Amino acid sequence: MFKIQTLNAISDIIHQELTADKYLIAKEEPVPDGVLVRSASMHDMELPESLLAIARAGAGTNNIPIDECTKQGIAVFNTPGANANAVAELVICALMLGSRNVTGGVDWARTLADKGGEVAGLVEKGKGQFVGPEVRGKTLGVIGLGAIGAIVANAAAQGLQMNVVGYDPYISVENAWSLSRAVRHCNTMDEIFAQADYITVHVPLKDNTRGMLNKDAFAKMKDGVRLMNFSRAELANFDDLTAALESGKVATYVTDFPTEAVLAMKNVVAIPHLGASTPESEENCASMAAHELREYLENGQIRNSVNLPEIVLGYSEGVRVLMIHENEPGMVSAISAAIGARKININNMINKSRKNIAVTVLELEKTPDARLLTELKALPGVIRVRVFEA
Repeated sequence: MFKIQTLNAISDIIHQELTADKYLIAKEEPVPDGVLVRSASMHDMELPESLLAIARAGAGTNNIPIDECTKQGIAVFNTPGANANAVAELVICALMLGSRNVTGGVDWARTLADKGGEVAGLVEKGKGQFVGPEVRGKTLGVIGLGAIGAIVANAAAQGLQMNVVGYDPYISVENAWSLSRAVRHCNTMDEIFAQADYITVHVPLKDNTRGMLNKDAFAKMKDGVRLMNFSRAELANFDDLTAALESGKVATYVTDFPTEAVLAMKNVVAIPHLGASTPESEENCASMAAHELREYLENGQIRNSVNLPEIVLGYSEGVRVLMIHENEPGMVSAISAAIGARKININNMINKSRKNIAVTVLELEKTPDARLLTELKALPGVIRVRVFEA
């Protein structure tokens, strides 16, 4: 029986994957084998020795201590693409909000509530202050053509009849195939900046993307560009963004990440992190996270891990042993030697690495005894050893 701790309320759809005959799921589980989390911060949480895996029902993992998990051999999963449609739909909405000043107009209209019969005339007289351009025929630049960016690019090109240009040096084959032929590829972000009337950013927050929307980038953009950021607040340099909005270089900034600094800026549409807030998205993320946990806990398969290499496993060819260890020369030889010394054949073996960590999966002709497991765990550089039997 595997024990799963839930750190946030999560859709009951998880029970389709984590069935009651194999899983005990509780909010206060003290010795969990796995954790399901959405937004709760785990940085101050003590990670129990029992913990094998964490699955985040969402794409971002800033709330999880990744480095510490890796040191302890805890697999961390996320759910890329599970909320893509929900976020993409809101980005399309943001195009209109940022272009037509819809929110400003709505707020102004509410001020007329006590004007009685004068409302219709006041509306006609005052609506001119909220005039904004149509998006049809304008150029949209999409930076990051992953699951969300690709949907946005296709919808804008095919449905809104915009000219769409995209940039993504790391685009996957799957996402490349999904793009409309109408989406033109750019080789640099500077090409996007030079021609786009609207720019939407869909990249992860990393050291090389933090503050990427800065004064140097703004200087390369068209005057009056309209920006959309539905990825992370910290992609923008707030001081530089404030100056660009004040000068009119950036006409509007639409973001799903309100901060104290952003809320103080003019011409900002701040949405309260609603990108994935649909029942469909929450179910998709929960189902995907539960599936990832189940596959890893029961079979050792690793998909969508943010700290371990991908390990796709088929039908077991014997007793499966999974080892997480440092990515150092000689590790596989040392593991094989320890097993060979006990006269056990290795039917199959997979070894993959990710930066300083590696995973070796062995399928043995018979179950290793306690002494061999102790020897494997004692090898220098070995972090965790698990055994799976049919």
